[in-house]
Amino acid sequence: MSSGRIRRSLALGAVALAGVLLLGLAGAGAAQAQASAGRCAGHKVRTLSFSTGKVVLYKSRGYVCAVTIAKRPGARKTMSVSVQARGNRPARDKGRYTHHAGPVTVHAGHRCVWVKGAVGRGSTSSGWILC
Repeated sequence: MSSGRIRRSLALGAVALAGVLLLGLAGAGAAQAQASAGRCAGHKVRTLSFSTGKVVLYKSRGYVCAVTIAKRPGARKTMSVSVQARGNRPARDKGRYTHHAGPVTVHAGHRCVWVKGAVGRGSTSSGWILC
């Protein structure tokens, strides 16, 4: 092999390695963004704010997903989130968490949903929405 071919092979290998590293970093960033969203699929359709946090709602293909996020994460607090499609029982998550409760997902189709969320003593209840 001539020295020109060796240099070209090394250059192509370096470019390929750099591409693989960039794709790996981009994938890690996307995964981190998804984790910060509470791992709900779909697009954000509503945010219900209250004194100690917020409930964020996502919708995708007839499914509604909700996450309660604390305004001041850190110490463990009692948090809860609940989503109920009209005519069904609610899906709930309740516990002592540092950052968020949920996600909880229900199949709503074209039905209204009722969402509740709480962090410590603050809470919200939506009434029937997304009809």
